[in-house]
Amino acid sequence: MRACRNVAHRGRSVIMGKVFVYDHAKCNGCRNCQIACKDEHVDNDWAPYAAPQPDTGHFWCRIDEEVRGSVPKVKVSYTLRMCNHCASAPCMEAAPEAVYRREDGLVIVDPGKAKGMRELVEACPYGAIFYNEELGLPQKCTGCAHLVDAGELPHCVDVCPHGAIRFGDEGDFAAEIAAAECIDPGRASDGPRVYYLNKPRRFVAGIAVDLEADEVVSGARGTLEGLSSGSVASLETDEFGDFWFDQVAAEPYRVYVEADGYLTRAVEADATERDVNVGPVELFANQIG
Repeated sequence: MRACRNVAHRGRSVIMGKVFVYDHAKCNGCRNCQIACKDEHVDNDWAPYAAPQPDTGHFWCRIDEEVRGSVPKVKVSYTLRMCNHCASAPCMEAAPEAVYRREDGLVIVDPGKAKGMRELVEACPYGAIFYNEELGLPQKCTGCAHLVDAGELPHCVDVCPHGAIRFGDEGDFAAEIAAAECIDPGRASDGPRVYYLNKPRRFVAGIAVDLEADEVVSGARGTLEGLSSGSVASLETDEFGDFWFDQVAAEPYRVYVEADGYLTRAVEADATERDVNVGPVELFANQIG
């Protein structure tokens, strides 16, 4: 789904400038970015862009972890959460006198003008704005505007050891943006400017076994049929009898497992709401003929 290409939003012209690109496939959940954000902003005043971030309660940049499937077929996915610096930012619409966009596209909550505007927390549909009770001030990621002004990278980008978070001119990321998605495709009209690559899809997994022989069945043919879309995917079980249909759409499936000398088995796997481990698929020797 390519729902985040930069287009005109709500009558505004196309915004060119700086963007973030996050690659799920490169993130290992080390949370260096999350720690770096704290290191850069806690107790540091970066006027005119940001007042000090409190020690606790604020996560201007964070990594969410999701454990998917069930033992022993388990995957762990990580997702970056931060301000999207939207082209049509809901926070700007809620408080145009206190929130502004720089020429490079970074959206800033002015710490001098946003005092007491607790309502800005609710204005952000991404949960990216926090309220500093001590200062009476809504706060969020600035894209480390003070570092960008000095020709440096945002601290979260600078410390990522795997290149999972990148930052730069939009034109330099044209190919990635063409293949990217929004964090929430349902809010593409906001024009979010944090682009996500390789977003996790569903998986359907299991293991082919011959319980009578007390062994797994390697080289069995597996077929995944999408019951809503009619899609078909195929593979062979590995040396351990395992099969993984990865990065598939969220829908109900039927899994067929067949092997020479065995009867074909079919099992249901509803991956609409979650990833599915169908467990052992027992194959029975074909006694016919």
